[in-house]
Amino acid sequence: MLTKVYSSALLGIEAYIIEVETDFKKEFPQFFLVGLPDNAVKEAYTRVLSATKNSGIRYPGGKITMNLAPADVKKEGSALDLPIAIGVLSASGVIRRENYNDYLILGELSLDGSVRPIHGSLPIAVEALKKGYRGLILPRENAKEAATVQKIEVIPVRSLRETISFLENEDIEPFKINLAELFEQAQQDIVDFSDVRGQEHVKRALEVAAAGSHNVLMIGPPGSGKTMLARRYPTILPTLTLEEALETTKIHSVAGKLPADTALIATRPFRSPHHTISDAGLIGGGAYPKPGEVSLAHNGVLFLDELPEFKKNILEMLRQPLEDGVVTISRAAMSLSYPARFTMVAAMNPCPCGYYSDPTHTCNCTSSQIQRYMSRISGPLLDRIDIHVEVPAVKYKELASEATGEKSPVIRERVNRARQIQLDRFEQYKNIYSNAHMQTKLIRKFCTIDEQSNQLMKMAITKLGLSARAYDRILKVSRTIADLENSDRILPQHISEAIQYRTLDRKLWV
Repeated sequence: MLTKVYSSALLGIEAYIIEVETDFKKEFPQFFLVGLPDNAVKEAYTRVLSATKNSGIRYPGGKITMNLAPADVKKEGSALDLPIAIGVLSASGVIRRENYNDYLILGELSLDGSVRPIHGSLPIAVEALKKGYRGLILPRENAKEAATVQKIEVIPVRSLRETISFLENEDIEPFKINLAELFEQAQQDIVDFSDVRGQEHVKRALEVAAAGSHNVLMIGPPGSGKTMLARRYPTILPTLTLEEALETTKIHSVAGKLPADTALIATRPFRSPHHTISDAGLIGGGAYPKPGEVSLAHNGVLFLDELPEFKKNILEMLRQPLEDGVVTISRAAMSLSYPARFTMVAAMNPCPCGYYSDPTHTCNCTSSQIQRYMSRISGPLLDRIDIHVEVPAVKYKELASEATGEKSPVIRERVNRARQIQLDRFEQYKNIYSNAHMQTKLIRKFCTIDEQSNQLMKMAITKLGLSARAYDRILKVSRTIADLENSDRILPQHISEAIQYRTLDRKLWV
């Protein structure tokens, strides 16, 4: 008897449908599995055999030939255990009904017949909806995540026997969640910008960065609050949309980084890798390519503390995703692309000891030591960072003051208004959502300046020796400052503030 069971697998962060074809004949017991399975899939036969017997189900004796179509794409992982078991039992007549063709079936089997959770259930649910399937049958632990895709049934199962009971017409209530409630809970921030004493000019720079999705570099001595500010930066970013939340959750799900009790990542991710990270850990890769930190930070923040301590070749790898918003990982057998549109927030000391230019501490570094320290960050990478801001040590008067600054929701409201102006501006342009994403043609169209502003720009470029890329960055930042003030035109004061974010004490870079 020949049967088909439908399942799914992942290719990058997207899913594709797999037909599990099973042919059963009453001959000498043999098992053949074809269709480019990897070792984990090949081992499914052993798990299916033990799980079936330990569930009290008669395992059929005969020749079983199974094909995983499409046969030209390599199948990975253990999520095909459950559909393989259902295919074998259906082809041999143990399961007599065939109402499973409306569902995608997924799950890893334990030897006792229970079902273990899998990775990537959200992109699979998206694909099921797109291809018109009624729903998914999958492990209970994955039900929350899959249920974020509305309009399909998510049938949670605990075991092989429970799966068979459902297929033989025993009702299981589809799992459902309230998306509005998830977003409401996610907006209850634990940290707030008002926690930071002083540093008002840095807060302003971060507000501009959040409004236009600009990259930021903070330079200051130890203890000045750089890390504290960076960790509160996501609280002023624009509210995550459902589309962004689903895309972000897909990446974390595929990477196996989604917490078990989390249905949807409803806040912007904040990733803070250590400076000892490998290139594959940051950019992505491996024998079976997985997303790296730049992709896990998609739609959120990638915070690089102690920037010069990162290996120089790793920092140079950031140049391409910072420009393109995507990472492509090529292997002999495949090439995968992962989205990587993030805001980079970096922090560093001005010298190896950290106290260069600090009036309250003595710096013991020589000029050559400072130069070597700064040279770890290349000019091309610095050019891709729109805003450079100095973070001085906080004075005692500010630390002891009982006055609190603006709270994150107040700042976020201004950021949301500015970002909506940009969304309306770029509505007809594909993959352009904020000022930081503008290319040269759009900069010339939307960042026109008057003669007074032009003279300011000429003076800045001439005296500071800024590059052509820095010129474009200043225009983009000034456009964001104008949006925050709800101004249609870029005025001289907007240009002046934007130039200020490129003119840190030049001695730092000597």
